[in-house]
Amino acid sequence: MSLKSRITDDMKTAMKARDAVRLSAIRLLMAAIKQKEVDERIELDDAAIVAVVDKMLKQRRDSVTQYEAGGRQDLAEQEKAEMVVLADYLPQQLSIAEINALIEAAVESSGAAGMQDMGKVMALLRPQLAGRADMAAVSALIKARLVA
Repeated sequence: MSLKSRITDDMKTAMKARDAVRLSAIRLLMAAIKQKEVDERIELDDAAIVAVVDKMLKQRRDSVTQYEAGGRQDLAEQEKAEMVVLADYLPQQLSIAEINALIEAAVESSGAAGMQDMGKVMALLRPQLAGRADMAAVSALIKARLVA
């Protein structure tokens, strides 16, 4: 079953269960997928849908930070609830040990010697880690590795 059909089925299930929070988050996801398909005039595959979900999660994380800084806990909680729903559509997240092993392999294969080579390492890792790890955390791990 493709990811898109799974999302559609989950939307129908949320409608039948009258789960307003889940339904709202899934509808936002479907709208983002359709918008990307219309804009680019293509049918999104699972990898592209994961990229859309990952982007939406990043937006939610940023929003939560802003809402909490502004004292709007109610809106922050709503964003967190949407994050839980969206996270269901990402592949299994990698552990820190697995990420560090991939970073070591990328550093060795690219011949990175310092911070000036961080872009090379990120370019090698991005396709492998898309949707499977928080790229901001990966960036911090790469910086720590290249400085050491």
